Amino acid sequence: MEDFQEHFMGQEEFNDGDKPLLSPFNPPFRPTRLHIQRSSICSRAYFVVVMVFFHVYILNVIGLLLYVHYNNGPGDLVSRDGATSASVGDSGSPLPHTAAASPSGELHVEDYSQSYSLPRIEGIRVGHVQQVSLVPDKTHEMRTISLKPLLFEIPGFLSEEECRVVVQLAQLKGLMESQTTVPSQGQEESNQPLLSLSTEEVFSLLDLNQDGLLQKQEIVSHSRSRDGTWLSPDSLRQILTGVEDCPTGMLTLGDFRRVYDVSQRTGQQKSRKLLSQFKQRSKHTWLYQGQGSHHVLHTLRNRIISLTRLPSALVELSEPLQVIRYEHGDFSNAHHDSSPSHSETTCTHTRLAGNTSALTEVSCRYLTMLFYLSSVEEGGETTFPVADNRTYEEHALVQDGVDLTDTQETCGRGNLRMKPTAGTALLWYNHLSDGRGWMGELDEYSLHGDCPVRRGVKWVANSWVNVDPDHQQQARYQRLVAQRHQAKSGMEEHYQPLSHSDLHQDL
Repeated sequence: MEDFQEHFMGQEEFNDGDKPLLSPFNPPFRPTRLHIQRSSICSRAYFVVVMVFFHVYILNVIGLLLYVHYNNGPGDLVSRDGATSASVGDSGSPLPHTAAASPSGELHVEDYSQSYSLPRIEGIRVGHVQQVSLVPDKTHEMRTISLKPLLFEIPGFLSEEECRVVVQLAQLKGLMESQTTVPSQGQEESNQPLLSLSTEEVFSLLDLNQDGLLQKQEIVSHSRSRDGTWLSPDSLRQILTGVEDCPTGMLTLGDFRRVYDVSQRTGQQKSRKLLSQFKQRSKHTWLYQGQGSHHVLHTLRNRIISLTRLPSALVELSEPLQVIRYEHGDFSNAHHDSSPSHSETTCTHTRLAGNTSALTEVSCRYLTMLFYLSSVEEGGETTFPVADNRTYEEHALVQDGVDLTDTQETCGRGNLRMKPTAGTALLWYNHLSDGRGWMGELDEYSLHGDCPVRRGVKWVANSWVNVDPDHQQQARYQRLVAQRHQAKSGMEEHYQPLSHSDLHQDL
């Protein structure tokens, strides 16, 4: 015990001398380095926060896109006063409502530029159904019937009462015979052309490139517009058969003489047969849809604007509503509603602001809306002979003496036939897109016609939206219309008729 106390006292003395304290209970001190964890922006917690924020942002974007889609999709809801919401193009930019009339009667004009695009409803696939709202508290189904051409069917587009009103308005206006009609039953007409031309003159007219050789494509080019004025349909078929039988696929003038003489002799033997190659037999009239028109016609135009999402000015400045009546045996051969555009042609609706030196005026119709105003007991189908074909070849329409454009004889051979049902509407585009959102080339697959009515009466209405392939010319035309409208409004204000009170004061 004493030894332990002495040892402890010795340790205290050692501590007083600032020397290390050594004790069996206190091991020697060894300095250690502290490891401090450094923070990093790439830590796991930071990564989780960033990913959560990113997913929330993506969900917000998707929600915004869905909101825009369902609020600006095809068939915007029409308000109860008949007004429609602003049209929005596929690119999302608002389209100019050029020449739209304001309540004060003024017209506001905006130029079309390359940045503007014509809305175009997507077909997705054949059989695809889209829900569209055209009238309050009602949803219509729009079904894709064909992709070539882009064709849609909308059942119940018009009510029975609206169909009846349109038919009555057409009857009150008065129907006129179509320009290209066939003779009435029992009436006979010669199958010979109205113009008497020599064989050499006919060959020269058919030889478009004037190379002395007649090719199949040159003959087919006349099949669209044949009217029997200088070449009968039978002669045309005979010449086409001669080209197909020729080993070289071309006819010289000598070969053409032999073929044409045979066709002429055949035509003489049938000189007293009924002429059945006219394009159409029906009666029609036009109904104005602007200010002051019947409210049913005005409402119908608003539905077209809502469904197509086109600027109201394009629809309002287009052709009036055409109403057609097909009776027993009436028909319409297959044709295109619009025409291809060339430098030497001008659109009929923009001729006032178009090329005055153009020799030919053609119809420029971006789309067609056809309304069935009555159901037909038998026949009267709308046929699309080449709908959804893999390829389109014009010469394939006439083969082995069978002409697919002749709906009287070959209506049942068309690829697609739509049976008339009262209230149903068809919509198809007559032109493709030019790749920049404007109207491009003619869609050859839009070829269509009307089968003969076998039993009953067929009433239909056509509404066309006229667009010039040249967007600048379309803008000039609408600007010109706006200027004339403003000038007319100024004249009416200047020569405002005196009221009864004014007359009394003057007297």
